[in-house]
Amino acid sequence: MTLVRYNPNQILAEMGSDFNSFFNIPSHRSSDNWAFVPRVDIIEEKDNMMVVAEIPGMEKNDIKVVVENGILIISGDKKPVMERKEDAGYVRCELCNGVFSRSFTLPEHVDAEKITADYRNGLLTIMLPKSEKSKQKEIKVDVK
Repeated sequence: MTLVRYNPNQILAEMGSDFNSFFNIPSHRSSDNWAFVPRVDIIEEKDNMMVVAEIPGMEKNDIKVVVENGILIISGDKKPVMERKEDAGYVRCELCNGVFSRSFTLPEHVDAEKITADYRNGLLTIMLPKSEKSKQKEIKVDVK
């Protein structure tokens, strides 16, 4: 008979990993190192959609935004804030870095030719204007 230790934290972590991979939620852990995966908000307004990605500590030249075959791709390489020392006794180490890529399928009503991006204060804001034909139009109807 083999004795197996019960570790609820490990079970929950494994369940979370399976859940995340099943629902295509990016994992924030890659092998033994923390990987960087930017979090995003996607907002729909009357005339456009907006993707806001949280990418702190990067230079705008290190961020790439591409639209290819109806897919919006945000990618880059987040450099470490400081060089880690082998002989240092880290008490906690949570600052993430590394190569990342996030992809989003664009809705048909987005005008890909007019997409713009802006990076300020750690936030990448991508404006996705809606095409004119997809915007709601109000029609005045005369009632007799």
